[in-house]
Amino acid sequence: MTTALDLSAGNANAPRVDAAVTPARLPGLIGLSREGIAEQLATIGVPDRQLRMRSNQLWRWMYGRGASDFAQMTDIAKELRATLGESFDIARPEIVAEQVSVDGTRKWLIRLPARDGQAPADVETVYIPEHDRGTLCISSQVGCTLTCTFCHTGTQKLVRNLTAGEILAQILIARDRLGDWPGGIRPTDAPVPDAERAISNVVLMGMGEPLYNFDHVKQAMLIASDGEGMSLSKRRITLSTSGVVPMIERAGAEIGVMLAISLHAVRDELRDVLVPINRKYPLEQLLEACRTYPGVSNARRITFEYVMLKGVNDSLEDARELVRLLKGIPAKINLIPFNPWPGTDYECSDWDTIEAFADVVNRAGYASPVRTPRGRDIMAACGQLKSASERVPAWKLREAAGEPRANA
Repeated sequence: MTTALDLSAGNANAPRVDAAVTPARLPGLIGLSREGIAEQLATIGVPDRQLRMRSNQLWRWMYGRGASDFAQMTDIAKELRATLGESFDIARPEIVAEQVSVDGTRKWLIRLPARDGQAPADVETVYIPEHDRGTLCISSQVGCTLTCTFCHTGTQKLVRNLTAGEILAQILIARDRLGDWPGGIRPTDAPVPDAERAISNVVLMGMGEPLYNFDHVKQAMLIASDGEGMSLSKRRITLSTSGVVPMIERAGAEIGVMLAISLHAVRDELRDVLVPINRKYPLEQLLEACRTYPGVSNARRITFEYVMLKGVNDSLEDARELVRLLKGIPAKINLIPFNPWPGTDYECSDWDTIEAFADVVNRAGYASPVRTPRGRDIMAACGQLKSASERVPAWKLREAAGEPRANA
């Protein structure tokens, strides 16, 4: 079902959503480093001797307490709060729609304001509650360049990369709606984990390829894992890649989060079809990058995601080859029943086939849970995300603004 936006649930101190959805015209502070915030504060006359203190204050309010309005920052002088409000933006993007699945999964369609000469764009974010934890699946791009044939998101051409602030905004919005701030009120319309934090895990498994937006993803995840803000453990943040081999080592060294590989096939000829980036970075190169991933160990295993496609990649021979390929890599294997979407030619493997496949992997000593499909009824399951945003040529934007075309 699609639910109304009820602001009685969520951060008790947050302003109403309809007061925060005006497209931002002011410079944004969300997504900046502490040094970046200090540089912005210097432009409005904050004395040099105060810059470090003030940037730390803003950091704790934005990321530790969920403030989305400078007026909430009560330990900052009223006059300075007013100046900050006139100069900078920390409001949330607009929530266009919120859907709640029969199983409690939530999906938000978030509208990002226009920027860099491009029209506003929509992105989807999904929250999956379980009894002891809550996982937020966030997007790194609007659309995707990879065209994986079993993935709905891959049918939407890349619109643009998300900024660090737009990636973090998904976490902030979810924490607002789930009451996951000090003093927040948990919603009652669907289950929320009986745990200290409604969002305990974050996975970069939404729209887009995170390693094709490396700098912004890195900045966002370093902020999300900062101990004086959101304080998410890097062991509870997982970055999923389809196999951008040259960037995998950098992800481990510079971001340090958990790694997941969108594998889905054990032979190059099939993976070339299912995951076309394999034509550029074949399995041998990908698996070598996994073996040398910084920090990989039995305590920090790599997750290999394997979608189960009927009659395509689900034979016992495939299962045995999967075990052979991953030999020597500390690994966990997630078997994912295929989630259908309009227009796809693929079908989900039969349950008996999935169980037999899992048995081969388990007997080889690998943890291989079968991921329970969540949010299928609201198109929120793995591989189902897609927004209606389309890339808009620059000349159309200029024309809409009343500017003449260059060749006119």
